[in-house]
Amino acid sequence: MVGIKDVARQAGVSVGTVSNVINRPEMVSEETRHRVRSVIERLGYVRSESARQLRAGRSRIIALLVLDMGNPFFVDVARGAERAARAAGLGVMVCNSAQSSAEEADYLGLFAEQRVRGVLLSPTDATGRNLTAFRRHRIPFVLVDRVAEGAAECSVSVNDVRGGELAAAHLLAAGHRSLAYVSGPPHLLQVRDRRAGALRALAAAGLPADALLDLPTERLDVAAGRDAGARLLGRAERPTAVFCANDLLALGVLQAVFAAGLSIPRDLAIIGYDDIEFAAAAAVPLTSVRQPAVRMGALAAGLLLEETDGEASGHFHQRVVLEPELVVRDSTLMPR
Repeated sequence: MVGIKDVARQAGVSVGTVSNVINRPEMVSEETRHRVRSVIERLGYVRSESARQLRAGRSRIIALLVLDMGNPFFVDVARGAERAARAAGLGVMVCNSAQSSAEEADYLGLFAEQRVRGVLLSPTDATGRNLTAFRRHRIPFVLVDRVAEGAAECSVSVNDVRGGELAAAHLLAAGHRSLAYVSGPPHLLQVRDRRAGALRALAAAGLPADALLDLPTERLDVAAGRDAGARLLGRAERPTAVFCANDLLALGVLQAVFAAGLSIPRDLAIIGYDDIEFAAAAAVPLTSVRQPAVRMGALAAGLLLEETDGEASGHFHQRVVLEPELVVRDSTLMPR
């Protein structure tokens, strides 16, 4: 690789002058700047950011670790975080834990090795051990899309109990009295909170908890939703409506219903969660509980950047909880 010494030798200047041209061009004459930049362009020199960070002791990269980059919801979270980071002159390294505690631990170790400026994290480890181990490195982090029990760090999440309540209350208002909940991995706090909200709506309607049939899945994706839909349709007596912990699960259930030759919502009403772009574009547009994903990512990145500024910003930890919104579409509306 071409180094800064090669540029200095070809331009006939000192290494310090090349450094000034790159970092403090106002300190160098226009003629020298032009000569050095011509050599840089001719040789294809690119400065070593890792070396610069080592000298400055400060990275220009923040990391974002999410549960599943196959879920458009997290793509939107990443978009919001990236906008905030770029406005501050920083870059974002996006990684995917694939809902695996072991992969999450590996990535957190990598972030510590790379000395990233900070981490945005949607944690999957229910025990909290990964976070406990990561705190030893004294790298700031902000939790995204959940609040970790017992954690003091900043977090940006959505009121998932309220979201589950909105979903179930909508189905109950449409006349359904027996619901299914396709949940995803039960160790995820979001999954548990959305179920708690649905139970709250049932209780408010005077219905028992067993009016909600639990259909847990190992994943939060379309394939898991198809499997859950097939299990639901295979029951001799099945609920008339299903609430899914995210839109990907709901789209999978929708596919299973179509494969069985049934109608939505006449034979089964379906409601999802997140309101990803594909929800409105489904064969039967999907009713969903909307999360402000882009805003969530931007707020989380803002809190992280504020914390990494240190004492100058007077940072204090905050727990930001955003409110969800019910978006009603054809998957729960019977035709007139």
